[in-house]
Amino acid sequence: MARSATPKRPARPGARGWPGPGGGATPYLQPHPEWRGTTVQVCGLWPYAAGSGTPMVGVPLGRHLLSGATVCADPISWFTRAKLILNPSAFLLGLPGLGKSTVVRRMSLGLAGYGVQPMIFGDLKPDYVDLIRALGGQVITLGRGRGYLNVLDPGEGKAAAARLTGSARRALEADIHGRRLNSISALITILRSGPPDDREETILNAALRVLDDRHPGVPVLADLVDVIKAAPDAVRTVALDRGDLTRYHDITEGLESSLTGLLGEGRLGETFAHPTSEPMHLDRPVCFDISSIDDSEELLQAAALISCWSYGFGAVAAAQALADAGLEPQRNYLLVLDELWRVLQAGRGLVDRVDALTRLNRQRGVGTIMVTHSMKDLLALASEHDRMKAAGFVERSGMVICGGLPREEMPRLTQVVEMTSVEQRMITDWSTPPAWDSAAGKEADPPGLGNFMIKAGSRPGIPLHVDLTACELDVNDTNRRWATR
Repeated sequence: MARSATPKRPARPGARGWPGPGGGATPYLQPHPEWRGTTVQVCGLWPYAAGSGTPMVGVPLGRHLLSGATVCADPISWFTRAKLILNPSAFLLGLPGLGKSTVVRRMSLGLAGYGVQPMIFGDLKPDYVDLIRALGGQVITLGRGRGYLNVLDPGEGKAAAARLTGSARRALEADIHGRRLNSISALITILRSGPPDDREETILNAALRVLDDRHPGVPVLADLVDVIKAAPDAVRTVALDRGDLTRYHDITEGLESSLTGLLGEGRLGETFAHPTSEPMHLDRPVCFDISSIDDSEELLQAAALISCWSYGFGAVAAAQALADAGLEPQRNYLLVLDELWRVLQAGRGLVDRVDALTRLNRQRGVGTIMVTHSMKDLLALASEHDRMKAAGFVERSGMVICGGLPREEMPRLTQVVEMTSVEQRMITDWSTPPAWDSAAGKEADPPGLGNFMIKAGSRPGIPLHVDLTACELDVNDTNRRWATR
């Protein structure tokens, strides 16, 4: 009987090894271990080294959706170390429930590790309280019957000015005066749904200077009303009453009425009428918790947000003035302005107030993140002037981070941010609603949950997905009140 011929082994093994019995071919190849290093460290591993196309400077945010490479980004690191942006600021856009707060928390946590103090100037949900407490920071609670914020309180500014001399002292005192005037004008704007006129602002300016001369401590709004009622010569002069006291009272009646509405009898309650209940510290992370204010009180929410922003920015400016004079160590801060749309839509002219508050330039060692839902929030304002200035917030930002957005947002967004059709399609796909998971009997996660596109100028966008680590899960539940269900 003839013996069958033995199959001839190929000259070279295939992609998965030698075929046949004992050949060792496998249908599955395990991925090789990966290490990361600098070009100096890994050059000797040629040809097995591969370069990464994503920035490796900053807080590790997640994985690139196309290449799987690690993506690191934050506005401060990209400005100071990577030199990828011209100012340390970011603007974050995305529909609710897709992870905007998660990205901000990741940046805040990572920058805290770099020695940057995160400052959350107004937390409405709350999204950041647990994180700030976990970092050993300060949580300041505000709301009806829970805490007060005196908009005439300079906070750290007054004590800082007393430690300075010469031009540095005069500059800080002028900054304090300007911020207090801007805060009062902003509250009046919210109360009236329109800004005070030029004469009223001039009267407020003069009254504040008289108040500083007469009141040795920290005044409250009631003291400012008393100054206007007393009709001192300095205030009457700028009121242009022509020496007629009756005319003066007619001129100041509307202003006096608006200020009285901030003393506890009006729609904004007494939140801003009493001394500040808890002063802010600048040597640790800080969060202003205003989550006790109900969503139905839109005006009070907007007033609380802009007051927290003013108070916080003023305190940071005072700390930096002391650092410049060599009296305190230099600290860097990440300032988070969440729910921007609530303030901008509360009254005509508030865009100018926010713009004046946020003029902390790059020389002061401060990074900012502004957060809102969409460009529609910025371009739905009544005044063309307000719409153009609000769009400027996005244009001036060093980096723009986009979560899932509807298709109708793309024409608005591409007016201020250059995007390819592929990038636009990815962002709109992420806004798709979640599907019903029949196996689990509940809605699945939204397709765009945790997906974001980072844009820096005209550079190609970086799509990434953010995954939470185990230590972040306990401080990242924004639906904590639903947990028991």
